[in-house]
Amino acid sequence: MVHQLLTFALFFPGLPLSVLDPIPVFAPNYLATRAATPPRLFRARPASPLLAPMRAFLTGIGIETEQVRLHGACFLPGLRIDGGRLLIDPARLQYPGDVLHEAGHLALTPAAERAALHGNVVESQPEREGDEMAVMLWSYAACQALNLPPEVVFHPSGYHGQSAWILDNYRQNCFIGLPLLVWMGLTTPETFPRLTRWLRA
Repeated sequence: MVHQLLTFALFFPGLPLSVLDPIPVFAPNYLATRAATPPRLFRARPASPLLAPMRAFLTGIGIETEQVRLHGACFLPGLRIDGGRLLIDPARLQYPGDVLHEAGHLALTPAAERAALHGNVVESQPEREGDEMAVMLWSYAACQALNLPPEVVFHPSGYHGQSAWILDNYRQNCFIGLPLLVWMGLTTPETFPRLTRWLRA
């Protein structure tokens, strides 16, 4: 939380920190509590029909995905970041929207560092914790571009039960973290949720 407050102080130099009081405290990664749950057996499930358009979209913007059979523990069931790619096991994937969230971590990592990403991005690179709110906005913009309801990404099992609160803010055009996306050169305050580019340079 301290890191997040410092991030906001950097991008909002005149903003009193008291305005952040209503913002719920997120763990370093939005599904940290779910990831901490003891491992269990997952039944194979049919591939979600959302996967094909999501993968086509990600390929089109320059994020490589691969459908594989994943073995061993994953931070999120059915997903693994490996060498800057997003590996997807449809049989283990619980929430298709998690694909876009994890892709957001890849997209917002500087291009020169992207190929080195593996596993849990925030755990392996704690300095990226401040990007979490920007990743949420990126995945929201991706939903808009794909004509998907944002609830696909912001499902009740994520965000420590705060999905409804987050979506309510977005519907009111209250985009917490938007200055980060602007600073990264991906959009402007006037045009969001349309992005002018999808990958950080």
